[in-house]
Amino acid sequence: MPTVVVMDVSLSMTRPVSIEGSEEYQRKHLAAHGLTMLFEHMATNYKLEFTALVVFSSLWELMVPFTRDYNTLQVVLVTDGCLGIGRGSLRHSLATQNQRSESNRFPLPFPFPSKLYIMCMANLEEYSRKLIDLAYTPFHAVLKCGHLTADVQVFPRPEPFVVDEEIDPIPKVINTEGDEVGTGITDDNEDENSANQIAGKIPNFCVLLHGSLKVEGMVAIVQLGPEWHGMLYSQADSKKKSNLMMSLFEPGPEPLPWLGKMAQLGPISDAKENPYGEDDNKSPFPLQPKNKRSYAQNVTVWIKPSGLQTDVQKILRNARKLPEKTQTFYKELNRLRKAALAFGFLDLLKGVADMLERECTLLPDTAHPDAAFQLSHAAQQLKLASTGTSEYAAYDQNITPLHTDFSGSSTERI
Repeated sequence: MPTVVVMDVSLSMTRPVSIEGSEEYQRKHLAAHGLTMLFEHMATNYKLEFTALVVFSSLWELMVPFTRDYNTLQVVLVTDGCLGIGRGSLRHSLATQNQRSESNRFPLPFPFPSKLYIMCMANLEEYSRKLIDLAYTPFHAVLKCGHLTADVQVFPRPEPFVVDEEIDPIPKVINTEGDEVGTGITDDNEDENSANQIAGKIPNFCVLLHGSLKVEGMVAIVQLGPEWHGMLYSQADSKKKSNLMMSLFEPGPEPLPWLGKMAQLGPISDAKENPYGEDDNKSPFPLQPKNKRSYAQNVTVWIKPSGLQTDVQKILRNARKLPEKTQTFYKELNRLRKAALAFGFLDLLKGVADMLERECTLLPDTAHPDAAFQLSHAAQQLKLASTGTSEYAAYDQNITPLHTDFSGSSTERI
């Protein structure tokens, strides 16, 4: 993932640092030296990384911008830890955090997926974080396919995955045992360059796999650990450049429900009969679930206020046409009732009940008497459901039309 380096250039960073020798150093010199080491490491081991440099004091300035857009960022803040004074300082920002408006809120936490690392200038005796070891260590592994193997470097480094459903979740990491780890990175640049030159002349299985997946437009399932899988595929950055990508599935025996259990996947030769048919005219996928999928049903969605308003207006339009529209009225009423119960929107039920009672008082003298009975009955049932009592707020329960002496004839008028 890309990195944003935010460097403190305030006056406190010009404080001298006591170092043996005649040359005088300031804290900003140490920060620049440390960032130089970081950038050199990234240029050698993280060649695909994109970085941006921002300097700040009372104001900020973008020194080196990004060249691409990304969804996730790593932010490295380099500072001497001084809180500062006056408006805009960290001291002032923390003191007024609860007094800020939405347009001028405290910048943390960031409103986008990110990681924040803070590097403070300190003496050797003080505690220090090893940023390179923590966030920028190359991830080497071995890709195996039968008897074919290849040393690979995965970029960016796969993050541990935590399963939220577990009681005591333990982060799952990709296994890279000692005998399965690649050649790694040497400390000597000359040895490293020669090793890269030699590796570039050796046939690599990844090249064959990448080309095959790109030409055939297919993906390859890869096992990362016990009950943890992912897929390899080719993704093009441009018409002339493409990369071998890996996407990770959630850990578990069935990460893709339509594909079934990963452990049961195998070659066609293991099957009793060809699951694709003799003429390749059928497919065993997708697997049909035992229960009907929720997204395959006609569900009610209220993403925007206009959607909710439309559903309420449908009920009111049918209410004014009772008893001719009795079936349609109760169908729309029950659909809204189920959605409100599912969302916990009990106030909506009471609000619609009040609307139906109001419609009942506005019925003209020529209205069918059954209309008033049905409106009063529907309003009463909605009010009972709005209490949340299990007896009246059951999700599977429907409000049925009230049987009256006028229900048999919808043409009679009084």
